Amino acid sequence: MSVAAYDIPSSSPAVEDSAIRHDWTRDEVLVLFALPFLELMFRAQMVHRAHFDPQQVQVSTLLSIKTGGCPEDCAYCPQSVHYDTGVKAEKLMRLDAVLAEARAAKAAGASRFCMGAAWRSPKDRDLEQVCAMIEGVKQLGVETCVTLGMLTGPQARRLKEAGLDYYNHNLDTSPEYYERIITTRTYQDRLDTLGAVRDAGIHVCCGGIVGMGESADDRAGMIATLASLPVHPESVPINMLVQVEGTPLATGTALDGIDFVRTIAAARITMPASMVRLSAGREDMSDETQALCFLAGANSIFYGPKLLTTPNPDRDRDAQLFARLGLTAME
Repeated sequence: MSVAAYDIPSSSPAVEDSAIRHDWTRDEVLVLFALPFLELMFRAQMVHRAHFDPQQVQVSTLLSIKTGGCPEDCAYCPQSVHYDTGVKAEKLMRLDAVLAEARAAKAAGASRFCMGAAWRSPKDRDLEQVCAMIEGVKQLGVETCVTLGMLTGPQARRLKEAGLDYYNHNLDTSPEYYERIITTRTYQDRLDTLGAVRDAGIHVCCGGIVGMGESADDRAGMIATLASLPVHPESVPINMLVQVEGTPLATGTALDGIDFVRTIAAARITMPASMVRLSAGREDMSDETQALCFLAGANSIFYGPKLLTTPNPDRDRDAQLFARLGLTAME
């Protein structure tokens, strides 16, 4: 596909003015993907600088508060009961243990503490325990985010009452490719949960995973879906697939690093004011690839040795990378 095919000029108003639109189409995102790489990076950096300090990156920590035993069949997930990955089902963590992890994360420089539970949807009794965790973490002066699966409206409102700042619920991929990855819940189920979270007044954290065998058209479809929501997610995690032995996606060709950076840039251009999160997969990325992601508009990472159950760069490596690039952590 050529850029000229859709007649988007190099001085596109959406780029120059960093206008926040909610009508992005898949074809328009494909045009961004097709731009010469340096032109795409230039446009993404212009948008990024219009909304953020380009030298600042938010540092978050992610903790699995309830690991394994999930009844969903997400093809990428080592916590699914459908796959033999060596991840054992565990009970919900104790409140004191979670707060100890949160204090350590804050001491290490994290300004957001994210908690994930491997549930299809939380039971109300479990939700109350999570709400106690949220309240405790908030008292430490740290932003809170949880991912617990599908929510009802009343459950979302209860989380809001507890002081939850963000709820994570990814779309994962395009509507068309979704059934190739997950069959135990629908795309609409995910959109309904996002609606319940938004209606409750909680900030939305929603993105996806790339490198699952999807096409560029699917990656564009995912970005266009996110960018055409009535309100953009305040946080947009872009994950590179981590291939885990035992899952259906354990083998396959890894996504080219430049194509991953293009996805980051497209997310930044189409959702100018959102935090674009460079999430899973950094363990296998070179420092140079990560630097390009920051140049493309990523301004958040997860700090610490593990993301739920998969590896993440250790803090020393991230600190050294920040120093080399002149980046600082948001407070």
